[in-house]
Amino acid sequence: MRLSPLTTVAVIIDDPQGRSIIDRYLPGLVDSPYIDTVRRVPIGALLENPQTGLDEATRAALEADLDGVAHLGPSIVESARNVFVPDPDYESDEVPYGSAVARIPNVVARWDVCEIEVRGPAHGNPFVDVELTATFVNEGNAVRVGGFYDGDGTYRIRFAPPREGRWLVETESSARSLHGITGSFECGPPRSHEHGPVRVADRFHFAHEDGTRFLPFGTTAYAWTHQSATLRTQTLDTLTESPFTKLRMCVFPKFFAYNEDEPELRPFEGSPESGWDTTRFVPEFFRRLEDGVRELAHRGIQADVVLFHPYDRWGFAALGAASDDRYVSYLVRRLAAFSNVWWSLANEYDLLARPESDWDRIAAVVAANDPASHLISIHNFQPFFDYDREWVTHVSIQRTDVYRTTENTTQWRERWGKPVVVDEFGYEGDLDMAWGNLTGEEVVRRSWEAALRGGYATHGETYLNDRDELWWSKGGVLVGSSPERIRFLLDFIHASPTEALEPVALGGTSYDTPWAGVPGEYYVGYFGLMQPSFTIVDLPAGATFSLEIIDTWAMTVHRVEGEFSGTARLPLPARAYTAARLVRVPESAA
Repeated sequence: MRLSPLTTVAVIIDDPQGRSIIDRYLPGLVDSPYIDTVRRVPIGALLENPQTGLDEATRAALEADLDGVAHLGPSIVESARNVFVPDPDYESDEVPYGSAVARIPNVVARWDVCEIEVRGPAHGNPFVDVELTATFVNEGNAVRVGGFYDGDGTYRIRFAPPREGRWLVETESSARSLHGITGSFECGPPRSHEHGPVRVADRFHFAHEDGTRFLPFGTTAYAWTHQSATLRTQTLDTLTESPFTKLRMCVFPKFFAYNEDEPELRPFEGSPESGWDTTRFVPEFFRRLEDGVRELAHRGIQADVVLFHPYDRWGFAALGAASDDRYVSYLVRRLAAFSNVWWSLANEYDLLARPESDWDRIAAVVAANDPASHLISIHNFQPFFDYDREWVTHVSIQRTDVYRTTENTTQWRERWGKPVVVDEFGYEGDLDMAWGNLTGEEVVRRSWEAALRGGYATHGETYLNDRDELWWSKGGVLVGSSPERIRFLLDFIHASPTEALEPVALGGTSYDTPWAGVPGEYYVGYFGLMQPSFTIVDLPAGATFSLEIIDTWAMTVHRVEGEFSGTARLPLPARAYTAARLVRVPESAA
């Protein structure tokens, strides 16, 4: 195909010849109510989507016809990298080294944000003219941290000390007044609620740095920080009462159905009409974002921060490589000291007209500016990303079928050998789009399916109201029936011996039922939509088990009389959404 697969649909359908070809092969597409979204899709991704209904021969004919429109050409031209070099003459030789006034805290708790504030020069463009870093040293362990300009002559360096004890700090900078500032602080024990950044644990699961188990039962409010102060407060109040432990959220504002408001703040100086000066950030924009991340931390919620997304009318999705790298560096330096941060390079990366190598470069920029090494992944629309890449810590995945979704968790674990978080499997709601009108029962079922197969699922809610305040994007209040039942599941897993569910084999007639637990000690099986009146399992020789029936919708636990061993027939209630829990009886009690 001479026409680049990265050429967007917009380039083609905005051309009369191109539109005629698309109309002939894909009638109705251009007049679709979702054409604004489709316009941003690369033509290669569109043609690979099985929902287009094109067979191989028809697709080849369509591509040949498009190749014949010579003046279309590739729409994506990689801009030359403008590698930034700070101005070595930003301050004259008369300015003494280290003369800027700095504030360094005396005591910081482990994993809290140690923020060093420096009052320095403001002439020129300090966002790009000045480089500022600091080296933190504790008992021979040195950590280098990048600083950033926060406007009005203020520079900040943020560091989350990973261990207790005395830390020495010294700055380096291309600006003389900021270079060579020294100081120290004492790092004390962590606060009672602070357990450190989340890491991968036991290959397929998660735990905080201090070993505390973490279960990523999250939700999405993609554009919540771009809403009014009243709505942001309402979102935080709702999250405080919710079971959710992770919030998926975008940095840039979002333009999509039910998200057509103009944001109060933009990340760069300029406008869509005059263009953006991506060398000049708007600190107020980033302060609001980090205030949201900080408030989530106070509520024990991880912030899954999405760096890029395709739902854009401002041009933030296609800034060019140099601007992307500068933005990512600035963002990561501002947020990396918050222990509750996860990085998601993109939401629906394949709708952004970029080669996959771009994401490797951006991941490297994140890593270079994140001394805390937070979790990092990337999220798909249709084709999966190559999650085998070394920098990917976990799989962040979207459903690939309207009906079958979290049932694939086992397969995805085996394919990539990493934790699986199904960050979009559909939303509880009542929209006309299939992804946005699941029942509460189906959301709960999919959550249990993911859990019993050793993965995790992310909730979302899209109930329509007259204010277009759908939780999935804007936040606000939750009105659905699934959150309280997700809390029940979360508590159920925490009550297991390892506080995680790992798939196990349990023979008998339940071979097509997902079972998880600790071999020989603890088993949980989930029957989902099925309604068996009994099942037969092969229990370990010499062991006796008690049986409980879990109604995952009614949120009840019923102990069945008697004990079970060997090849056991387990009585079940012949009711959908049922789980069974087998717990080994201690020998002294058997």
